[in-house]
Amino acid sequence: MHPAQAQIRQDAAPPSLDDLSREQSQESKSSDKAGFAVTVCTDSDPPSALALRRKGWIQFAALCWSIFVAGWNDGTLGPLLPRLQEVYHVGYAVVSMIFVVSCMGFLTGASTYLYLTDRFGLGKVQAVASAVSIVGFSLEAAAPPFPAYVVGYYFSGFGMSIMDAGSNSFVASLSGDTSTKMGIMHALYGLGAMSAPLVSTQFSRLHRWSFVYLVHIGLTLINALLEILVFRFKSQEDCLQEIGQAPPEKTRDSEAGVNKYKQIVRLRAVHLMAFFIFTYVGVEFTIGGWIVTYVINERHGGPNSGYISSGFFGGLTLGRIALLWLNKKIGEWRVIFLYITICLGLELVVWLVPNLFSGAVCVSLVGFFLGPIFPIVMNHAGAVLPPELISGGIGWISSFGAAGAAVFPFITGAIASKTSIASLQPLLIAMMGLLLVIWAFVPRTRADMK
Repeated sequence: MHPAQAQIRQDAAPPSLDDLSREQSQESKSSDKAGFAVTVCTDSDPPSALALRRKGWIQFAALCWSIFVAGWNDGTLGPLLPRLQEVYHVGYAVVSMIFVVSCMGFLTGASTYLYLTDRFGLGKVQAVASAVSIVGFSLEAAAPPFPAYVVGYYFSGFGMSIMDAGSNSFVASLSGDTSTKMGIMHALYGLGAMSAPLVSTQFSRLHRWSFVYLVHIGLTLINALLEILVFRFKSQEDCLQEIGQAPPEKTRDSEAGVNKYKQIVRLRAVHLMAFFIFTYVGVEFTIGGWIVTYVINERHGGPNSGYISSGFFGGLTLGRIALLWLNKKIGEWRVIFLYITICLGLELVVWLVPNLFSGAVCVSLVGFFLGPIFPIVMNHAGAVLPPELISGGIGWISSFGAAGAAVFPFITGAIASKTSIASLQPLLIAMMGLLLVIWAFVPRTRADMK
């Protein structure tokens, strides 16, 4: 056959199966802006946008339950503190060791979160975190001697820090506007923290007060099952691809071989937000942990004073949903100054007006205006940090939040043991003033970090 004829037949030959699949792959790439994330499909029969959105909402629901459990854990202790002092015959300073040991667990979990998820994947780490939390709750439910009881808080603190960092980093890594999802998720944290005091107040009156932790075990078991069924031991990148979102672009430093820890430590914005969250979570935990004791001793509240803690966390829940519109209208960076200023005024009323009813109302309002701040900061971190460093950055920020959750309640207990619990209010006012100063230095946009 003449070479020219052979060339013509070769050019006219039908395309191969590989060529067809390659063309279908290129044609199937599309973006669904109305969906949960950007759709990137390479299969010959790609999933529909509806299926991707459904999968995305299932993942989000599982993360919301995880945050609800974390809120339940954090809201339990306040009404139990007077009973713990009675049962174990310890003062303010000694009972405050619960916060310190819990902080150690939180710090261990949050500081190793990036390494663990990079090595084993989000799905495996989240499931193990639930199991470790159950170990801690089992120790606490047994009502052992006080040192063993406190050790239980190390394990539960470790597990809760992983669950918290995993949920926040996953939602912050989603494409598009995540402010509403972040607000909803942290409203469920508030719901858990609001519901827990209602239960722990009742258990605090019983002989078997420690059985309140059996509820924790049940909730955490459900969380472990949900994490396994939804995330199936996969990495965060794989889970994001399941909802059609491409992996984040690598930074120049990552391409040059610099590890993520070094990159995160170099970011000034991470440290500013970490210090802010350190103080903010300290305020939140100090109010939630000590307000019941303050009301009983300084305002002569009765046995139902534990419900004031529920009022605080109820306000926290409501504020995270009801103020979403205001956050967007004023701007998330600017609105934080408004919320903290209002909280300062309300705390002055609690401190200077010796009335139980007005104090209880103001504590609930403090929760209402404090509530939106944490999800705003998590969302802001996702907006200003490089996409590849969001998970590790939020883990670092969360570790400082865990430290604040222990340091400030412990300081409050130590001061109260030398003076009285009346020192709670001036300490809270000083902490809120510090929040205003720190936030003024936090970058507004990713461009401001350069």
